Amino acid sequence: MNAKKIILAVLLCFAGAAVFAATGDEATAAAAGSSLKYFAAAFAVGFGCIGGGMAVGKIGSAAMGAMAENAELSGKALPFVGLAEGICLWGFLVGLLIIIM
Repeated sequence: MNAKKIILAVLLCFAGAAVFAATGDEATAAAAGSSLKYFAAAFAVGFGCIGGGMAVGKIGSAAMGAMAENAELSGKALPFVGLAEGICLWGFLVGLLIIIM
């Protein structure tokens, strides 16, 4: 399935849930709003971890190639891998804040 079709399907699901929440009574709107909160948290964590994994893969392979030629570069390359892993942490924190608030 094409990535554009998946994104369109997800956006249509959110739009449908928002319309359902706006037209229903207060209890239904609250239930729909709380379920959208969990979807948003899942997307924040999921996309953050996917992006972080892609970044670590590219940075890690470049760092290993550089260290194969010059072993003294290991101390300079590892902090960049840690910065890329921070993307996953930020995605998790955003998801946690969405659920808490």
